[in-house]
Amino acid sequence: MFRGILGWIAVVLILAVVLVLAAYLRDMNRAYERVRGKSTVISSAYGDIEYTEGGTGPHALVIHGSGGGYDQGELIVQSFLDDRFHWIAPSRFGYLRSTFHDGATFDDQAHAYAALLDHLGVDRVAVVAFSHGGPSALLFAVLYPERVSSLTLVSAGVVLPPTEDQGQAHQKGSALVTIYKHDWLYWSLTRLFKKQFMGLMGATDDVIAELTPGQQELIDRIIEEMNPVSPRSAGVVFDNRAALPGDRIAAIQAPTLIVHAADDTLQPYHNAEFAAATIPGARLVRFERGGHLLMAVEQATISAAVQKYILDHASN
Repeated sequence: MFRGILGWIAVVLILAVVLVLAAYLRDMNRAYERVRGKSTVISSAYGDIEYTEGGTGPHALVIHGSGGGYDQGELIVQSFLDDRFHWIAPSRFGYLRSTFHDGATFDDQAHAYAALLDHLGVDRVAVVAFSHGGPSALLFAVLYPERVSSLTLVSAGVVLPPTEDQGQAHQKGSALVTIYKHDWLYWSLTRLFKKQFMGLMGATDDVIAELTPGQQELIDRIIEEMNPVSPRSAGVVFDNRAALPGDRIAAIQAPTLIVHAADDTLQPYHNAEFAAATIPGARLVRFERGGHLLMAVEQATISAAVQKYILDHASN
């Protein structure tokens, strides 16, 4: 009888493994299909640059965060902009089909943006950057002041001297580097431990507990559309190793809007304070809660502010 019970347990376990494997393969096939063949890739002195574009109106360069790609750029467009803007969403170095070279810097990434705009025949853009899209966006504004009509940073990193919360943020970044190396690991963790993963993404327990269904839906989409992660892993490593711009941002001339949550544990709020104090004339909009999921928690408010800011400065 005991052997019979063990046999049934073995059968159940094997069946469970088969079902989980089938679900994983199904989801990965969908994920790879979603990012296949939709984008355009051009060659440049900085390697291949992948991008998508759409809409008409004032030009906007939309720069994704860690774990993203052109598809996260498109999600930012859908969250904050609309087709009244001609948006351009590149994949940064090491993300999806954009090239990564050893020794690449955020300066190089800024130069790659200029090469992409040259290819598209676009002279001047509003720049909208999310999270770790911030460093290269800031340096693009430093290196190409004549090409930036306005700069908007949402939950973006810059750099500050080490502090306790910056160290905790770095630990989270290092954990994400490991997770993004393996499709199966990211897929498993985001299904079995989604709440904990949102915490790793910089959201507090209070923020997670108070999410509305609509906010949770957008966050679920952000997390889901980072699949597949392995074609993005080189970019995540790059983001965590490349030198940040620091006080070089004092040279920025573009009107700058900084949007950040005080309880962000992935890109701590003092990054926003540093940027606001260093960039001449920068405007800082502080939210008390939202963490690094602020784009979902305050989507409507941020969208209105971003669109107005771009339009107010589009003709400057």
